[in-house]
Parts: sequence; C-alpha cells; structure tokens
Amino acid sequence: MSWTLISSSLKLLQRSATSNYNYPAVNNNNYTNTHSQLLGSKRRVEFQVCASSSDDNKSSSKKDDTPDFNPFGFVTDNPSSRSAIQLPEIPAEDGNVGQMLYRTEDKGKEYGSFIRSGKLKWFVRETGSSDPRLGTRGTIVFLHGAPTQSYSYRVVMAQMADAGFHCYAPDWIGFGFSDKPQPGYGFNYTEEEFHSALDKLLETLGIESPFFLVVQGFLVGSYGLTWALKNSERVSKLTILNSPLIVGSKVPGLFNQLRIPLLGEFTCQNAILAERFIEGGSQYVLKSEKADVYRLPYLASSGPGFALLETAKKINFKDTLGRIASGFLAGSWDKPILLAWGMSDKYLRQPEAEEFQKGNPSNVKLKLLEGAGHMPQEDWPEKVVDALKYFL
Repeated sequence: MSWTLISSSLKLLQRSATSNYNYPAVNNNNYTNTHSQLLGSKRRVEFQVCASSSDDNKSSSKKDDTPDFNPFGFVTDNPSSRSAIQLPEIPAEDGNVGQMLYRTEDKGKEYGSFIRSGKLKWFVRETGSSDPRLGTRGTIVFLHGAPTQSYSYRVVMAQMADAGFHCYAPDWIGFGFSDKPQPGYGFNYTEEEFHSALDKLLETLGIESPFFLVVQGFLVGSYGLTWALKNSERVSKLTILNSPLIVGSKVPGLFNQLRIPLLGEFTCQNAILAERFIEGGSQYVLKSEKADVYRLPYLASSGPGFALLETAKKINFKDTLGRIASGFLAGSWDKPILLAWGMSDKYLRQPEAEEFQKGNPSNVKLKLLEGAGHMPQEDWPEKVVDALKYFL
C-alpha cells in the first residue's frame, strides 16, 4: 500500500520527525530512493508502509517485518478512524478534509429532513405514520446523548415503524445536522434553553401528548430525563437506555477535559471525538461507514465542537444527577419505566442500573442487554427493539 503526499514541505516534516524520535530501522535503498524524489522535479514522496499482509506493493528486498517510517502513525491507532487520515495513491483522491467531506456529505441522513422551529433549524428523522387508518400503535420520540446524534437510532426506529409505531428522532441543537448557533447569539446551551427548544419542536411537529419517550446518554441525554420530570403528564411510558442515573455516576474523562480552560478548546475540535467516545464505551469497533457519519459534523465546521464545549461547561453534573435520582423515586414518579441496559458499558456499570431500579421497583423494569455497551441502539439494535416491543 503506497501513500502519496503532495507537498514539498514534507521534507521538513521528515527531517523533524527523524531527528526527534527513534523509529525502527528501514530499508536503506528505499529511503535513498524516497529522498531523491524529494529533490526531483516531481515534488512527490512515497512511503512504503506495512499495513497488512495483503499489501500488493511489498518490497521484494525487505528481509523482515519491520514497518517503514510512517509520519502519520500517531493518529492511525484507531482502526475505524484510519480512513480519516490515510492518503491514497492517486493525488486527485487525496485524503484531505475537503475530499473526506465530499465522500461523506450525503451519508447518515436516513429518514431525515430539516424542520424550522422558531429561529432554529432541526434535523429530524421520522419513520412510520400517525394515520389512524394504518393502525398506528402510538408515537415514540427518541433523544440521543452527547457527543453523538440521532443517527444511532436509525435501525431501531425503522424496525419500530414496521411494528406500527410513528417515530421521531431529532438531533439536539448543537449536535448532528441541526443548527449550531454561536453561544451568546440566540442559544447558550443551558438546560432551560434545550428544554424550551424541545418544547417548540414538539409543537412544530404536531406531536400529541402523551407519547412514548426513549432517552440515552450524557449531557443532552440527561436533559431529556429532566425534561420528562418537568413534563410527566406528556409522557405515557419512558424507556431509558444507558444514562447516568445516580449521584455517584462517574463522568467520562472527555467531559472533564472539556471543562478545563484551553484543553477544552483543543479537545472539542478533535474530528474523531464522537466515534472514539462511542468505541470507548463499547467492546466493538465502528465500521468505517458508520464512523464517517459520527465524524462528519466535526469535520464540516468548528460549530459542533464548540456547542459540545459550551454544553459541558454549563451543566452542573451533581445537581442534574441529584434531580434525576430523586425525581424517579417511588412516590415521585408513577409512570412505567423500561431500563434497557447494555451490560458491557465501560462508562456506566450495571450496579448503577440496579440501584436506580431499587428506588422505584414497582414502576421500573430492568432489562439487561448482554453484549451491548454504552449505546445499545448502536451496538445491538435488535435487542433494543425486542425490549421496546414487549414494553410498549
């Protein structure tokens, strides 16, 4: 596999990298040939990288399995992220940001459309129909957590539509394909503003109460639960997928980093932030076509990163989790709750779900999903669908 970099400045990168770091030995003949190309008129450099045993361009003179120098090795350790930085042989198909956006710009918008609600434009996925003549079994609203998007529900909502439900899954403001206003200009990413925006969207969509609500995840996921506590009369049944539910729930390192000055600003602009967070909470690695979609908003602009940054800074984790833990206790909440919990979640452990269930045993049904991680709807959507069908 040959990587082609079209930049005369790569000569400086190569000199800097080799002078500051100790890399495994490379074939001297290959290095000499590559160095001479730098000085030639083609202004083109080729590095041979041993990426797999099926590489058709292996050097016949190579006597061992030692990989050649790879100047981008420090960002290729995540298998699902490699397509974000690999550079193909053909310069016209170079792996720059523009080309990555071109390849992925039409991905991940299954069942979706843009809906104007007040001054904000939401991206909302919709499956099924509300037409009573088609025998609809009710409306389900799916709310995602941070730093992801409604794309995670695509399989679940398609299958629930087949089962007769009318489904909506919006991207929260600041996430996915929805608007990402600059803080201070109409939206400040506070809990109250997220709640108000959701109220207006539900009104715009004409969703009649009560409806079924499904919530998952951190930050905006938690705001989905606090919205339910404030609007219990609008929720007929509540399903909670892996979410922080008790005061002792640990906050993943990502959200703590975002709250640190300067470090947060750098962290939020990591284009592969979302996919790495998903993989970090699961035992699975995302396929490239899925990783592309979670990566796309962060590649397209700096907006999603700064929206995530502001949301993480504005939330009071202790207060929010305290209200969630107490609000769903017996005597405070009397609606049926399905707690569908991915047992392999590396952020939130099973005992947290069990503790939450013990606080309201008559209304909370705990369903453990073996093999699923922090995002059961992405890891094992079929099991989520089975649980929802049984519960609803």
